[in-house]
Amino acid sequence: MTNKPDKPRPAKVSKTVIVGIVILVIAVAIGLFWYLPADKDNNTIANEADSFRIATVESIAAGKVLAQQYCTSCHMLPDPALLNRFKWKNVFPQMGLRMGIKSHRGESYTGSIKGDDLIVPSAPILNDQQWQDIIDYYMNTAPIKLPPQNRLLPIKKELPFFTVENPQNSLEGKQVLGSYVKIDNSVKPARIFVANGQVKKLYLLSAQLKIIDSVATTGPVVDILFDHGNIMICTIGKDLGANSDKLGTITQLTISAKGKMQLAPEPTFSKLGRPVQILAADINGDNKTDYVICEFGSLTGELCWMENIGNGNFTKHVISTLPGAIKAYINNQEGKLPGLYVLFAQGEEGIFHFTNKGDGKFETKEMLRFPAIYGSSYFEMVDMNHDGYKDIVYTCGDNGNATLVLKPYHGVYIFINDGKGNYKQQYFYPINGCYKAIARDFDGDGNIDIATISLFTDARQPEEGFVYLKGTGGLTFAPYAFSSDIKFERAVTLDAGDINGDNKPDLLIGNAYFDFGPFGYNVSEPLFYALKNISK
Repeated sequence: MTNKPDKPRPAKVSKTVIVGIVILVIAVAIGLFWYLPADKDNNTIANEADSFRIATVESIAAGKVLAQQYCTSCHMLPDPALLNRFKWKNVFPQMGLRMGIKSHRGESYTGSIKGDDLIVPSAPILNDQQWQDIIDYYMNTAPIKLPPQNRLLPIKKELPFFTVENPQNSLEGKQVLGSYVKIDNSVKPARIFVANGQVKKLYLLSAQLKIIDSVATTGPVVDILFDHGNIMICTIGKDLGANSDKLGTITQLTISAKGKMQLAPEPTFSKLGRPVQILAADINGDNKTDYVICEFGSLTGELCWMENIGNGNFTKHVISTLPGAIKAYINNQEGKLPGLYVLFAQGEEGIFHFTNKGDGKFETKEMLRFPAIYGSSYFEMVDMNHDGYKDIVYTCGDNGNATLVLKPYHGVYIFINDGKGNYKQQYFYPINGCYKAIARDFDGDGNIDIATISLFTDARQPEEGFVYLKGTGGLTFAPYAFSSDIKFERAVTLDAGDINGDNKPDLLIGNAYFDFGPFGYNVSEPLFYALKNISK
């Protein structure tokens, strides 16, 4: 939701809408009576029933129209069914504040959003009753409890396609955060990079998982660019958490013949708003290497490119001011300037194609759009059905905000390209908190497989931390996971590459493990896991 200069107009509601909502309100009231005594998990909050009011049909109907009018000015209209009603209560203060509503009927909204870059309109965009109508619409039509996952195929707790290897004990701990992992096949034999975001250190390891060297970094490393022997390290800022700081850096890294790493004394790019990716491309066709940077930001962000003007100097150009740019691909077409495919994961969630029109200008086309509550996390462009067109493998599962609850729509999706650049969903597998997916033919049988990780798993289903979807033909998959004896639950990142030189793709998983507090298990876990491909 964002501010609009025009004054709100009274919502007109048809008799058909009113009749439909009367039926809905009756059903909701019956559901309230039926579900309140139920289990009090994080999806059902029985003791908050006294704060729920059954609104008038007119208020609910007016709220629906107002939501369609105002919420869509900033992002895709969220369906009330995407959250339970008591989680919607956490959303209203944040959305209201963005619309200039600093308090509502005794509840202060100030402080519900933290960040120096928050812009609050000087006057409310909606009056008190209109805002209450929107609240009534969501609170009276949202479910009391979200449905469970619709998982047709259970996850097998076995992994016959890989052997699991751990690094040496010095890379274990009660708190580990593998913020970045990379199998570097630009050299032979392959080498491995692993970043520990908890202690802000980058490790270089051999293919045998032995530490060669390490270097301290200014913050968690979240990306590394390998470009014709040039290596650039991207740090997000002081920590991974959401903030409005401009402390991200991109710094050149050199590695000696003996594997000694050294960071340049000064970053190539600094004062970046939580950068998460850097790419190299000649954006303007002048035969100089420019750089594209995804500045995820927080309330604000940027997708930009740094124009190489020679002698190590660059000029910044902003492609998009949307926050949440999290993953980008260069679109190289013969005879044309390189364009971009980009996933935005904050507010205006979706995948967009940026066509390079020259002179630093880009034309934007929406490819896929998702509700702002989805928590988009990653995408790849892979020809899944072997028809010559690249399809989209997409994950959503970011769940670290005001709507923290298990969401049945979190997981991995496949959108098939019709050959004209239009994409239609053809597959979904539910995984709580799904954070990344890599699609490859791992076992060489001609079918594309999908390796996934999750950061926000259901503690009752720790196998969701790594799910391997083995392609079985068409768009059908058989799900596998670690065996129960491997104590692993969640991950931040994942990479695929050939570690041992046998021409089969292996996997690296960046572990996220925190054992602390009164219920700590006093157990250490490795910073990362290496999965060696043993398929024939």
